[in-house]
Amino acid sequence: MTCTKQHRASAPPGLLPTLAATCAGNALEWYDLVIYAFFARYISQTFFPAADPTVALLLTFGSFGASFLIRPLGAVVLGAYADRHGRKKALLLTIGLMMLGTLMILLMPGYQQIGLLAPLLVLLARLIQGFSAGGEFGSSTTFLVEHFPARRVFIASWQIATQGASTVLAAGAGWLMTAWLTEPQLYAWGWRVPFIFGLLLGPVGLWMRRNIQEPPGFVTPGAGHSPLKLLMLQHKARLLLATGLIVLPTGINYMINFVPTYAMENLHLPGSVSFAATLSAGVVLTLLTPLVGMLAERVGRVPLMAAAVLALLISLWPAFWLLTHRPSSATLLLVVCWLAVTQSFYFACVPSALADLFPIRIRTSGMSIGYNVAVTLFGGFAPMICTLLIALTGSLLAPAYYLLMLAPLSAAALWCSRSALAER
Repeated sequence: MTCTKQHRASAPPGLLPTLAATCAGNALEWYDLVIYAFFARYISQTFFPAADPTVALLLTFGSFGASFLIRPLGAVVLGAYADRHGRKKALLLTIGLMMLGTLMILLMPGYQQIGLLAPLLVLLARLIQGFSAGGEFGSSTTFLVEHFPARRVFIASWQIATQGASTVLAAGAGWLMTAWLTEPQLYAWGWRVPFIFGLLLGPVGLWMRRNIQEPPGFVTPGAGHSPLKLLMLQHKARLLLATGLIVLPTGINYMINFVPTYAMENLHLPGSVSFAATLSAGVVLTLLTPLVGMLAERVGRVPLMAAAVLALLISLWPAFWLLTHRPSSATLLLVVCWLAVTQSFYFACVPSALADLFPIRIRTSGMSIGYNVAVTLFGGFAPMICTLLIALTGSLLAPAYYLLMLAPLSAAALWCSRSALAER
């Protein structure tokens, strides 16, 4: 097994061009995903009409969560594709599939026009997007880490920064739409506008990814190379640890995406205020995670991740108690930004940690499967679970209780993997 001639002959890429090419497409991938959650309140009335608004919202979040059921399949297929045929090819495929799903949602007629076909086709679009997302995290993170292994903690933290940037774009679109349009306009057509923006930017990310080169360490595997078989036979324990490390941050991630709906439906705060709070969280993630990545290179990943978990365990219940008993734009901003700060200190360290758990021949497969199993089980259905818990219990503290159940799982995985993560 040898590197291709192209890899040997190519000059090492610059840091900024590699980051731009990888992260631009990555941010657009996550933008297309989260915009659906942000506008769930309006999408529910277009595709999932029901006499009870809570039922319609549950159906919408159910379709949001259902797309996560296919993400492990996307992780298996696209992760193996990246390990066998190259990270670049996988990155081009993921962004192309995401654009297709977004186009379908944008152009889909509502329930009033085509009946039950509308929610079924929306579900199909979400499944396409979920399949695409299943290969995005592992492929893009592996690409960055393998290009710059000496700075892998810092460089991989940009994976999370771009997710924050996508939240900024999506929340900014939500803020503009809710500030400029009336509620009837938003329900009728306004929610579609942010999807247009994402679709227009998609070709930019596609073009940038076409002009990147494979990491110099990538080798062409033999014909009998089976990443999934090797992963399951020799690295099951590390796969379990990778899943555990992702549980808490993915819960927080999708809880932040749930905030606009939660704040409007349960706290009765204006939509513009809700989206402004989420936009602020996106800014925190975008700016803080690379700085945490630089800090982790000096002090280590384990201390920062452990401190973040402890801070969340102590503060979650008081934060949501304050928010539900004193709902205002100030308290919403405070709570959401605090979640983003603790998220940054933990999540900035995770991508490079997952990369260190697996050898290069199965790295994308291991990262993709571990990440997406956790996201599917604990992230994608978080909005629906919290909506259901609120409806069943009548307690607006359900989001805090949900996150408090996830924290010990990630804490245990961090403890068990501390030796591997301490190697810098």
